[in-house]
Formats: sequence, C-alpha cells, structure tokens
Amino acid sequence: MASRRSSNRQHYEVDPFTDLLFNVLMGFTMLLFMMLINLNPPSKKTGVIDTKAEFIVTTTWPDGSEDDIDTWVEGGDGEVVWFRHPDAGLMHLDRDDRGISNDTITVNGQKIINPLNQEVVTLRGKTPGEYTVNINNYKSISKGPVPVQVNVVKVNPVLRVIYYDTIMLTRQGEEKTAVRFTVTPDGNVVNVNTLQKSLVKSRD
Repeated sequence: MASRRSSNRQHYEVDPFTDLLFNVLMGFTMLLFMMLINLNPPSKKTGVIDTKAEFIVTTTWPDGSEDDIDTWVEGGDGEVVWFRHPDAGLMHLDRDDRGISNDTITVNGQKIINPLNQEVVTLRGKTPGEYTVNINNYKSISKGPVPVQVNVVKVNPVLRVIYYDTIMLTRQGEEKTAVRFTVTPDGNVVNVNTLQKSLVKSRD
C-alpha cells in the first residue's frame, strides 16, 4: 500500500509540471508568431497598383469604326500621356484602342470582335496645375469625318462632370483640344475652357 501511495504521489507531482511546461511553450510560440507578423507586415507597395481614380477621361468613337483615334492628356506637372507613353506620374492610359484592328479577341478558340472603340485615361491624383485633353485622328481608314465623344469626370469626393461633348475630326492627322482645366492646390477645378493647344506637335 505504501508503495502504491508513493507511486501515486509521484504521478500527481509530475503532472502539474508537464502542464506548466506545455503552457509556457504554447505561450512562447504564440508570442514568437505575433512578433514575426509585426516585424514583417505584408508589403503594400510591391506589385500593388492603387486603382483609386480622382479623374477619368473617356474618349469614344463609333462602334466598328476602323479609324484610329488617340487620346492625349497633359497633367498639371507638364507630363503627357499618349499611346507611346501610357504612364506618366499619376496618369495612366488604360488601353490604346486602334479601331477595329485590335478589337478581335480569341475565346475558347473562337474569334470574337468587340466593336466598342474607347480609350480611358485615369488620373490617380490631383496634381495642381493646368490639364489639357486632346484627341488626334492618328489614322483615317474611312477618309470621312469621325464624331468623337469626350467625357471628363471628377470622381472624388462626389461625381462631377467637368466636360462632355462630341467633337468632329475630319481628316487624318487632325488634332483638337477637347478641354482644358486647372486643378487648384486644394483639389478644386477652375478655369474650364476649350482654348486650343497642340500636344502632338510638341512630341514630333
């Protein structure tokens, strides 16, 4: 009986120590895990593009048209976005639409034609200064006039249409200023006008 009591006493004396050791180990592991997370937070800059837009410029011409209309936008810092320079500062040309020539896509082995002719330029900031939005009849296949709709909207804090109109381009190489406007240091838009200013010739 004495030996059995001694054995039981040893069993109860070892058990709490094992539990304590296990709990300490678990706590240490949790602290180490939390420390590693805080030391190496997920990077928010590597390979991540902020898609938030402050302004959106949309240029549209007739569906199915073979004509190649280009959008040119000069920012407040003097940088210019166009098809050979699709990224400039906080401005980005989402797609260079060349008319029907690049509107064919292949899906499951089948060729599908997307007739929509549209270019979109996003401005992801409010850099103070004057902005100029131009359109250029880069290549005229139809040899006729092309109606081009230009829409400029300010997205934040609420949607506001800065400019919307249809401009007629009548010949290949023709460039027209759709709109010019100034962004103030506090982000407001003033001095909206259609005074002509060439951006294409300055890049020739």
